[in-house]
Amino acid sequence: MNASTSLLSVENLTMQFGGLRAIEDLSMTARAGEVTSVIGPNGAGKTTFFNCLTGFYKPTKGAITLGHPRHGKLRLDAMKNVDVARIGQVVRTFQNIRLFPRMTVLENLMIAQHNVLQDASRFSLAGALNARSFRRANDKAIDNALTWLERLSVRDIANKPAGDMPYGVQRRVEIARAMCADPILLCLDEPAAGLNPRESAELTALLTSLAREQGIGILLIEHDMSVVMKVSDHIVVLNHGKKIAEGLPADIKVNPEVISAYLGEDDETSSHGEASQEKSAHA
Repeated sequence: MNASTSLLSVENLTMQFGGLRAIEDLSMTARAGEVTSVIGPNGAGKTTFFNCLTGFYKPTKGAITLGHPRHGKLRLDAMKNVDVARIGQVVRTFQNIRLFPRMTVLENLMIAQHNVLQDASRFSLAGALNARSFRRANDKAIDNALTWLERLSVRDIANKPAGDMPYGVQRRVEIARAMCADPILLCLDEPAAGLNPRESAELTALLTSLAREQGIGILLIEHDMSVVMKVSDHIVVLNHGKKIAEGLPADIKVNPEVISAYLGEDDETSSHGEASQEKSAHA
């Protein structure tokens, strides 16, 4: 898929839990080769949106359409049960690191390729017989895993337990694992959480390169505004489940409604209408 190609279209998405509307009438788009950030205060509906997109929730109303280079347009709406996430190669990470701590880093990346290996094993028959087709698929999966570990500068820890690694390194391993699944849309839920300034800067550079060089779309939920403003091509702002603004980082930063609802302002910046550093909040 070419960079800047329309990849994701969300139309009038609503997610209701009893009398609570966690998302209300949300429409937005994301493009291949770009980073689209979804920001907002606590309870804004950001993680609920990710859960709808990746198949954890079925939306109450509305539709999600993914433009896939091989399968064409895949559409999930409230009336159909289409596994857009699996067929469409939508991959996500979570706020809390979900590596298998006692497995090696390499084994964690192999697990991300279980669908390919399962198909090659013909549901364990070829694997049990050590068939040539399965050995080829397994070797290819190992090469893919090692390539991504190299790309993210963590190949030297391939055979070490994932749980023994520092927090920032585990975050990189998580992204490497996600990339092993060959996503066309990568959804990252607070990847900068717990990172120091150097690690956050490295993450910014990494996400930009992944979007540009791999041509994938990246959807980012993030509370670190220094990361959001540097890495984003487009920003969508939610508040109480509703979209209150979207646009370029420079426009979002000075948007009065966004400042009032989320970014805040201090004495130094209020006279210029500049957004201050984000208030501490978690989705």
